[in-house]
Amino acid sequence: MKVLWCWRCKAEVPMLDEDEFKRVSSQLHTEASTKEQMFGDFLLEYKRITGIPETNPNAIFHHRASLYGRACSYCGKPLRSPLANVCASCGKPVARCKA
Repeated sequence: MKVLWCWRCKAEVPMLDEDEFKRVSSQLHTEASTKEQMFGDFLLEYKRITGIPETNPNAIFHHRASLYGRACSYCGKPLRSPLANVCASCGKPVARCKA
């Protein structure tokens, strides 16, 4: 887990790495009949890992570090995706890394 800027939340939040996201998503009960049954353990596992008592399950789905790109060389905030050409936060064009 690392703390990164979330452009949707407009705040720095804990972003899960892939192993942590698997742990959290394994607690999602899609066959449940109520929201509490479906998301209760999911939200609890996120809190165990991050210490943050998130109440919106949708936020957790985008608090996943692999969805974001590297830090912008101008403002330092993460790009919206690994393939971004422009920083959504400061509007500056960014050079793509060549593999």
